[in-house]
Amino acid sequence: MQVWRGAGPPADLGRSVVTIGIFDGVHRGHQRIVQRALARAAELRLPAVGVTFDPLPEFVLRPEEAPALLTTLDRRVELLGELGLDGVYVIDFTAEFSRESPAEFVQSVLVARLHAVDVVVGANFRFGRRAAGDLGTLRDLGLAAGFMVDGIELAGGAEPFSSSWIRERVAAGDVEGAADALGRPHRVEGVVVHGDHRGRELGYPTANLDVPADLAVPADGVYAGWLDGMAAAISIGTNPTFGGIGRRVEAYAIDRVGLELYGRLMSLDLVARLRPMVTFDDIGALTTQMAADVEHARGALGGAEDS
Repeated sequence: MQVWRGAGPPADLGRSVVTIGIFDGVHRGHQRIVQRALARAAELRLPAVGVTFDPLPEFVLRPEEAPALLTTLDRRVELLGELGLDGVYVIDFTAEFSRESPAEFVQSVLVARLHAVDVVVGANFRFGRRAAGDLGTLRDLGLAAGFMVDGIELAGGAEPFSSSWIRERVAAGDVEGAADALGRPHRVEGVVVHGDHRGRELGYPTANLDVPADLAVPADGVYAGWLDGMAAAISIGTNPTFGGIGRRVEAYAIDRVGLELYGRLMSLDLVARLRPMVTFDDIGALTTQMAADVEHARGALGGAEDS
C-alpha cells in the first residue's frame, strides 16, 4: 500500500474509488465503509484510496476538547492497509485547510488529486468550513463533478459504532466492550523505559511503557493482554501500595525470562480487565495477589499461548 502526504498522490494515479474519514480506531463501522469502497473498486477495476487527516480536526479547532486517540497515525494507516486499500492520503489538517468550503475540498482533493469516480463515506459525514457540508452536499457536488457517492450507516446494534463511544469504554476500563466495537483488542504503544525496578525485586519484572500522552489508556487496574504477542499481566495506575503518584503502564510477560526490552517500541493489546487497582497492607499480600493475577491472566488468554 502507498501512503501520501503533502501534495498527495502522483498526477498519474488515474481514476479511483475514494473513502474519507478520520478513522480513529478503524472500528467495525469504519471497516464497513472501507469494505464497501473495496467492493466498488473491484467492480470498477480501479484502485481504492483512503483519505484521512492528521492531526484530528479537534486538535486544531478545539484543542481544549481534543479527545484521547484510539490509534496513533502510523497504526491507523497500518490498519487501513490491512483492510486492503491500495493507498492512503493523509491530509495535514491545518487552520488554513479548515477554512476550505465544501466545494473547494471536493475540487482540490476529490477531483484534482484523486480523480474520484465513486466516494464512500459514513452517513454522518461532515466536511468543509464549519462542517457545513454533509452527505447531501457531497452528493450534489459529486453530481456536478462526475462522481457517485455512497453513504454507509455505521451499524452497531442500538447505536452506530463510534470512536467516542469506544473512548468511553476504554476510559471506564471496559476493554472487552471496546474490543467488540473495534473488532480486535484496544492497543496502547510506547517505548520501554526504566522504572523503579520493583517488579524485578518482587519476582515479576515488568516492561514500563512510556505511552504518548494523547493515546487512550484504560482506567487504573490489572489487565490481561499481549505484549508484542507475548502473554502478559498488565498493571495500569499509580502503584498505590508504594505511594506512587504518576500513572504507569507496566506489563509482565508471563513465563518469559531474560528479556532485554529497554528502548524498544512495543505494543500492548488489552484483552480483559481482571480487577481494579487497590492498596495492599504489606509486600507479602501484594506478591500473593500478583501471583493470582498472573494465573488469572493466563486463563483469560486461553492458557497463555503466545499470539
